[in-house]
Amino acid sequence: MKRSGWRYLWTAKDIRRKLLITVAILILYRLVSHIRTPGVDQAALAALMNSQGAGSTLVDLVNLISGGTVRNFSILAMGVYPYITAQIVIQLLTPIIPSWQRASEEDPRGARKQMEKRTYYLSVAMAALQAFGQIRIFSALGDYPIIPNFGIDLLTTVTVLTAMTAGTMFAIWLGELISEYGIRNQGLSLIIFAGIISQLPSTYARLWAIPEARVVGILSVLLITLITIYVIVIVQQGRRNVPVMYPGRRVGSSMSMPVKGTLPLMVNMSGMIPLIFAQAILTFPAILASFFLESESEGIRNFALGVQNIFGGQSAWYWMIYFFMVVVLAFFYTNVLFQQQNYGENLKRSGAKIPNVRSGKATQEYLNKVQSRITFPSAFFLGLVAILPYLATVLIPSLGAATQGTGFLINSSGLLIVVGVVRDVFINIDAELKLHGYEDTLLVK
Repeated sequence: MKRSGWRYLWTAKDIRRKLLITVAILILYRLVSHIRTPGVDQAALAALMNSQGAGSTLVDLVNLISGGTVRNFSILAMGVYPYITAQIVIQLLTPIIPSWQRASEEDPRGARKQMEKRTYYLSVAMAALQAFGQIRIFSALGDYPIIPNFGIDLLTTVTVLTAMTAGTMFAIWLGELISEYGIRNQGLSLIIFAGIISQLPSTYARLWAIPEARVVGILSVLLITLITIYVIVIVQQGRRNVPVMYPGRRVGSSMSMPVKGTLPLMVNMSGMIPLIFAQAILTFPAILASFFLESESEGIRNFALGVQNIFGGQSAWYWMIYFFMVVVLAFFYTNVLFQQQNYGENLKRSGAKIPNVRSGKATQEYLNKVQSRITFPSAFFLGLVAILPYLATVLIPSLGAATQGTGFLINSSGLLIVVGVVRDVFINIDAELKLHGYEDTLLVK
């Protein structure tokens, strides 16, 4: 007789210990997130946060991925974002650099360790670069520098960059601790998840504080939240089952019949990565433009200001470019991941075969076509998720005025992260419960 595993969630000592460790580390992360970066001008930062222009919009965009730490410009203002970006870059470079590709094929375990090491090194560089860019662009978008003398005084600049880079690496370390001692392989995701969830009260409080948008705003948020969650779950669980014939096994002197099976291909293989990477790419033009805002040439200053206005997060051009890049990166990243799986050769080695398709290269090409077809709706969906804040505030003007154009961030990109993390955590806990003999769980299959 099967037992209901989730009833024993707290009584299973090993699982209880992992849950408590995870919660304790997340609380520690939230506490450290309130430690401000040295030298921050609180008045200048508050003025930027309360503005209604492109500056506030860009801050809210970056604040989402950082886990809500940008608004007080803490030492964790970048969260684990640099590590995620570095991880994506290393993954994309692996099939391009021949020596890395050979190492991954000949010694997968050793290659994985080398990739982790390269990712950490690149994370330090990315964190320092992003910290420098964030401070410059936020200072340029506000009326006053958020850190006086930054970029002018060497000691101030080095101190700030060191503190923010160390904060990022500390956040990454906390994520690794969760993955090792808490909920397995969910550390970094839970760090971002905790930051997004912590912003929910302020989102609804901001809507409630404006009487003319109170009813429309809150009802709109709840309605779009429910619809978005439903669609995200459908897309995230979507699979295309490709029929596969597996060879029979020899039992004594006789041979069993071939076995019919399926190869499930994910509709959304790239997950949240296209949104994160597209946002990272779109941030760079604004960062580069900030270096030319004090140029002696009026033409250069005007051009730099125009670039910042476009890529500041409030322009319609920004959202159109964002949508296009998310769709393109969804196809590109899915293709990179799919090629690394090398299904054609793996099926050929096991003797499996797709009906009416030759083994090896022909199978890989056929699967590439199938994956590309099912990736299109998920890429289009990710693009819509990316621009949902803009679409919502255009369709509901009163909501846009109340939330300064960013009130639906928690209900689009943030929800995609939240739903994905919750689902992965449930699957992880479900597997742990089954290992302890509690097979009948509440997880919906």
